[in-house]
Amino acid sequence: MITVFGSINMDLIATTERLPGPGETVVGSTFATASGGKGANQALAARRAGSDVRMVGAVGDDGFADPALALLQASGTDLSAVTRTSISTGTALILVGDDSGENMIAVVPGANGTIGEAQAQGAVEAMSPSDTLMLQLEIPPAAVEAALRAAKAKGIRTMINTAPLTADAVRLSGLADIVVANETEFELLAGCTIIDAQAREEVLRRLHSETGQTFVVTLGGEGVVAMLDGEILSAKGLKIEPVDTVGAGDTFCGYLAASLDQRIGFADALRRAAVAGSLACLERGAQPSIPEVSAVEARL
Repeated sequence: MITVFGSINMDLIATTERLPGPGETVVGSTFATASGGKGANQALAARRAGSDVRMVGAVGDDGFADPALALLQASGTDLSAVTRTSISTGTALILVGDDSGENMIAVVPGANGTIGEAQAQGAVEAMSPSDTLMLQLEIPPAAVEAALRAAKAKGIRTMINTAPLTADAVRLSGLADIVVANETEFELLAGCTIIDAQAREEVLRRLHSETGQTFVVTLGGEGVVAMLDGEILSAKGLKIEPVDTVGAGDTFCGYLAASLDQRIGFADALRRAAVAGSLACLERGAQPSIPEVSAVEARL
């Protein structure tokens, strides 16, 4: 069983020929809305990967609340711990460049900002020691910290994705068993600039020896590298032409957590998650792009 303690958003997505520079206006070609939020995205990915998932978070009492939860509900995710507040549902304003598939995102927390330590304690109290707690950084840091500390006291495995990159990322990541970061985030955790793959492995070994934590670094099209029990592991995704990369990282995290929950070996779990992340780049939108497990298994 996986409990995801995190954000729930409605994504407002505009496609442009290219991403604008500072102060520049570009003309968009399409507009769409989609369920999102890093917590909800990762919960849906873990559910589509085949694990039982409970989502803990908050939405508003507005027109975005039900659509934001629609795909989670349809997937069979447990939403009993999602609260409704008088504040608006969180939103993400996303620009996607047609020429590259890269994106720019601004997040308005809304109801996500109301999540507190009491909700964190309640989430962990409902868990069993064999469960996994998955977190990100789109909810208040005090709530994330409370959940991590409560889970540690109960012997529950924790995974944190250090996105979006915040001032609290280094401190909070130090409380988790498994840390998932992209290249930029990992440099912040390491406190240094990493110039090549060899330097990255040296930093991974140093951090692992200092903390005993498992570190996973996603490298975009280059796959993923990890440090577990003193061993460097790596995996490749698929060679693709990306349409939209917005859901790739969350898909990776959800599939990794689900694979470990299903007792799949870490090396195989990395490969499974990397392939799922690649497939998520072939459609637009964070949650609509998350592949079903049958599609991932067919490409392994």
